[in-house]
Amino acid sequence: MPQSTGYVALLRGINVGGNNVIKMADLRACFEGLKLDDVRTYIQSGNVVFRSPTKSGAKLALAIERALSATFSYESRVVLVSEPDLAAIVAEAPAGFGQRADKYRYDVIFPRAPLQPKQALPLLPTNPAVDVASAGQHALYYRRLIAKATQSRLGRLTQLPLYQEVTIRNWNTTTKLLTMLAG
Repeated sequence: MPQSTGYVALLRGINVGGNNVIKMADLRACFEGLKLDDVRTYIQSGNVVFRSPTKSGAKLALAIERALSATFSYESRVVLVSEPDLAAIVAEAPAGFGQRADKYRYDVIFPRAPLQPKQALPLLPTNPAVDVASAGQHALYYRRLIAKATQSRLGRLTQLPLYQEVTIRNWNTTTKLLTMLAG
């Protein structure tokens, strides 16, 4: 039996604002229909952890997007992250990232292949008095000052073409997904 790799599929645009509402049981069934193993979901915003013997992330992402689009009648966009890449994302976070939840909000921005974090960074809106953004090898890191959250420019991302090529998860969700993959 071939050795399987852990992945997390980060789905864009489901269960947000009443759009593309998908029950988690139905989402798991769709992934299981692709012969993926140990399929689990985390919260309602489209995080699916699973294992697959497929080594080509690009082919797997395409198969998942096609299955989701056909099953749930929406234009699916998925950011697929392997367990080793997610471990690297957590490990390479800027020093202190995620450690001052009383003062900052922390988000990880995952680009959809072939977009690279260093290409996306200059397109990311920031307010230097509130926001700090940096690029890692596999993701972008965004920190916002809670006391001035209304002045953050992260919300402007939804109005930019870049928004269609990324998905965002908060730091707690990102580290929880890694724990789920490792467990």
